[in-house]
Amino acid sequence: MIVVRRITVLAAGAAFVVAVAVAAFSIGRTGKVHEPVAKAAPAKVADGDLTTGTIASRPAPANSQSVPPAPAVAAPPAAPASVAAATPRPACPGNPNALGISRVVEIDTTGGPGFGFEQFKAHDFLDAGEIVLTFDDGPWPANTPAVLAALAAHCVKATFFPIGKHATWHPEILKQVAAQGHTIGSHTWSHIDLARKSTADAKDEIERGFSAVAISAGRPPAPFFRFPALRMTPELTAYLAERNIGIFSTDLDSFDFKIKKPDQVVVSVMTRLKKIGKGIILLHDFQRSTAHALPDLLVQLQAGGYRVVQLKAKDTVATLPQYDAAMAKAQTGQTSDGRPTASVVRTIGGYVNQ
Repeated sequence: MIVVRRITVLAAGAAFVVAVAVAAFSIGRTGKVHEPVAKAAPAKVADGDLTTGTIASRPAPANSQSVPPAPAVAAPPAAPASVAAATPRPACPGNPNALGISRVVEIDTTGGPGFGFEQFKAHDFLDAGEIVLTFDDGPWPANTPAVLAALAAHCVKATFFPIGKHATWHPEILKQVAAQGHTIGSHTWSHIDLARKSTADAKDEIERGFSAVAISAGRPPAPFFRFPALRMTPELTAYLAERNIGIFSTDLDSFDFKIKKPDQVVVSVMTRLKKIGKGIILLHDFQRSTAHALPDLLVQLQAGGYRVVQLKAKDTVATLPQYDAAMAKAQTGQTSDGRPTASVVRTIGGYVNQ
């Protein structure tokens, strides 16, 4: 019995010695004992505000509760302007595949900058695949409303350069353009070739156009101007610079004023756009072929992965009072006579029933 107890004690002692040896061996290999380490929680990233193609972090509210500082994380590089292309676009009611607006840019026209690589090279503000839709020569019955309907169906905004005379003939249509949130500039009073006129007459055409558009639209237009046929002179570009009016040429002329078939208008635009990859596109809401082509053109642009950029002006144009007064009289049915109808027309006799 005594022998069995001694064997048991010796066995227990041997087990203890083995356990100690194993522990020492493990510590000797690593130099330290590893303990489980809790995984760090992922750092929170502040939401971003989309502002004309850039993302800026929102500052934390001043009264926010105290939160233990998170581990230092290197700030990501600044996002390029093209980041807007990856930003989810707002839903377009009734059209889940709408082209929509990729980003909105604001243009400061101080000093009369020029845009459109056909004539100006200073300001390249579009990324690859970005386009600006512009329409000249309106407003015009049937055609301009059809253009507006097509743009609305795709939740797209464009820039319109109306002719002053047309605006006074159809102010209700120009008001529709304004009400739908499009940008409105000017395309002179009567669409004459300003390069063939005296500087004084050309300035008159420019100012009458802006005042006519302002009165017809019911609001001051953007200080955006396009020369008829893109024909300009150094004297007139200097004048527009003095007036802080930006000049818009084009990167891509659709030549829709020469093309009478809607499907050919689409081919004309898409073929040229494929070559240059981006740009300001010149169209005409005055043209029937363009009005009929636009629904398919917008579908083709969406399918091609192109993105629409909307232009807005930092300020409105300051029209001149003398031209405002003259253009108010030029409105349909307007003359210098301001008397009420009862003072002008009165009944002096009637038919006698026989």
